[in-house]
Amino acid sequence: MIDSSLITLNERSVKKNISFLKSKFGDKVKISAVVKANAYGHGIEQIVPVFEKHGIDHFSVFYYSEAVRVYNCLSKPRSIMVMGWLCDENIRDAIEKGIEFFVFNIERLNTAIKFAIELNLKAKIHLETETGMNRSGLDFKELDCVIDIIKKKNSYIEIAGFCTHLAGAESISNYFRIQKQLQKYNEMFANFEANDLSPTYKHVANSAAAFVYPEARMDLVRVGIMLYGFWSSTEVFIQYTNNQNNKIDPLKRILGWKSQIMAIKEVKSGEFIGYGISYLAQTNITTAIVPVGYSLGYSRSLSNKGRVLIRGHRCSVIGVVNMNMIIIDITNVKNVEVCDEVVLIGKQGKLEIKVSAFSDLSDELNYEILAHLSEGITRNVIKK
Repeated sequence: MIDSSLITLNERSVKKNISFLKSKFGDKVKISAVVKANAYGHGIEQIVPVFEKHGIDHFSVFYYSEAVRVYNCLSKPRSIMVMGWLCDENIRDAIEKGIEFFVFNIERLNTAIKFAIELNLKAKIHLETETGMNRSGLDFKELDCVIDIIKKKNSYIEIAGFCTHLAGAESISNYFRIQKQLQKYNEMFANFEANDLSPTYKHVANSAAAFVYPEARMDLVRVGIMLYGFWSSTEVFIQYTNNQNNKIDPLKRILGWKSQIMAIKEVKSGEFIGYGISYLAQTNITTAIVPVGYSLGYSRSLSNKGRVLIRGHRCSVIGVVNMNMIIIDITNVKNVEVCDEVVLIGKQGKLEIKVSAFSDLSDELNYEILAHLSEGITRNVIKK
């Protein structure tokens, strides 16, 4: 593990986010916690047990390797759903472990049935339909073929879900496209149901759709970014608050990121700092070296733009962000010492550096910034 910085995860914030989401969706809607991309940078092994502790019993990932990580850190068997990649051997292992997976083409269905017969077990599948995202999924013709196959091999298939993915529910610009998707999904499901087949869950909604299109909640919602305390977009947040008397954001950020000062240096006026000539000292300044760089997820696009907190002051990143270091201007901060705490994300005193501040400065999405946080950084769960 990399010990030059520390990511903290606030359990109390997790509990509040889950309670808020459950209160909005109601008891009849299952929440599947999306923990792909190392749980949006929060750490699968650290956050999944916390989600489980506070009532989440369904998890979604993209890669099979992520599913195995979730499987290994749960206290008892829970539903795990792979929305993306599995190789053939992964499918066999998934069936053995009872891990669910999307079927979005006939080849994957036939492979699943082959292994299910060999193992004498049922493959737990979610049929993903193509409704207008034009990415992955079964079209009308393929669905008819899949229905025929399932009816013939019914004893080896458990239909855990019938689903699709909506194309950009976080933006009102996609409204008509999404309405067409929902209509097509309902038509495909009616055809499916007419063949005396039914899934455990109908599901189409991610975090944004679950709020913007209540009719899309169905039996299960795949919630990612909102569990971690972020709204899918400003539009979604505004739409929510427009219907509330209290305009305070109910979601709580879970993640904090901090490091410490590695070295302090005096630089004379007229000297360039760091690589190249992107920063020239205009006066005599004092700098601090912090052992965090783009290899850990502190984006190079924050060169000469980033901000950190040191001794209750907001301080600027100067020069180019290195692979393993950033340089901070601490000229106006008194009594700074080596090993002093440096907050990269989170609060220090009355000040706070938000993930959105990274987004504003770098044009990266919240999702990108979180997903880029190195898996090698130590992550600790705190209760406060």
